[in-house]
Amino acid sequence: MRVVIQRVSEAMVTIGTEISGQIGPGLLVFLGIGESDTEQDIEWVCSKIIQLRIFNDDQGIMNHSIVTTGGDILVVSQFTLHASTKKGNRPSYLRAAKPEIANAIYDKFIQQLEKVFGKKVYTGKFGAMMKISLVNDGPVTILIDTQNKE
Repeated sequence: MRVVIQRVSEAMVTIGTEISGQIGPGLLVFLGIGESDTEQDIEWVCSKIIQLRIFNDDQGIMNHSIVTTGGDILVVSQFTLHASTKKGNRPSYLRAAKPEIANAIYDKFIQQLEKVFGKKVYTGKFGAMMKISLVNDGPVTILIDTQNKE
């Protein structure tokens, strides 16, 4: 499982002409689900997301988590996070989970994130063509890969 987490001032997902999810200050999480992802990956990364201390305290030091700031979370599925560019110029997505498997994991991820966060998580729509707008705050962008826990 790969996630790209961006600290944002605001973010919005639009599908067609309808807003699917929208937040003010908080985290925009792009979620890439791999073929070997498990329940343990979901639990680990959800816990990590809400505990990341990437929000500034009064001295401008990143000391606060999304929980302590009271911000919101917007999650967008993005299979392209599993792109392999090793050969050629057209990325391969063989490591991304098949849609029917990924959709179920995506739903479990949202449920687990809401459980550990203690409030609603806003989302895009799995498999939809989405337009994402955001104002990256900092900028702060964090990459987490459950297969490479650094």
